[in-house]
Amino acid sequence: MINLKQAVMDFIREEEGLTAVEYAIAGGLVGLAVVQAFTDLGGAVADRIQELVTAVGG
Repeated sequence: MINLKQAVMDFIREEEGLTAVEYAIAGGLVGLAVVQAFTDLGGAVADRIQELVTAVGG
């Protein structure tokens, strides 16, 4: 029977597992940054279009 504490310690010591977790965290952060950038860009584009519509008299 495997000791839970030993299994956790083995997982922590395993560098491949940590590397996969690090890549997952980095990927998540990059994904959040991309979503935020496109959200900001979409807002800026919407504002600019509204300015153009107002200038044209619409």
